[in-house]
Amino acid sequence: MQTRKISLSHILLLQLGVVIYTCAGILGKLASSYELFSVPFLALYAGEILVLAIYAVLWQQMIARVELSVAYANRGMSLLWSSLWAVLLFSEHLSPQNLLGIAVVTAGIILINSESSPKEVHDES
Repeated sequence: MQTRKISLSHILLLQLGVVIYTCAGILGKLASSYELFSVPFLALYAGEILVLAIYAVLWQQMIARVELSVAYANRGMSLLWSSLWAVLLFSEHLSPQNLLGIAVVTAGIILINSESSPKEVHDES
């Protein structure tokens, strides 16, 4: 039996999934600026549901390839991505406490990714 560390491609795919997930929040925030049940509200809300469906499919693929604990830990990066979108897209400001929290969570996720291994691979040779 052979185990190996999580691959960079799996980490990048997990992060892509998290970015896609945070895009649903962007669409939700944009939808909230329109009147309830107006055409723009419904279009943005439908877009949010579509983005969440794409994320769900990607998530299912990732948890089949990566340990569940590692996959869930990487979801914590949504804090970083959401904060980045808040600053870039909505001109919001982050406090020093926000930045410290993001740094601590990111450091923890990096530590988990560097110490983890995917599901065991059986070497039949």
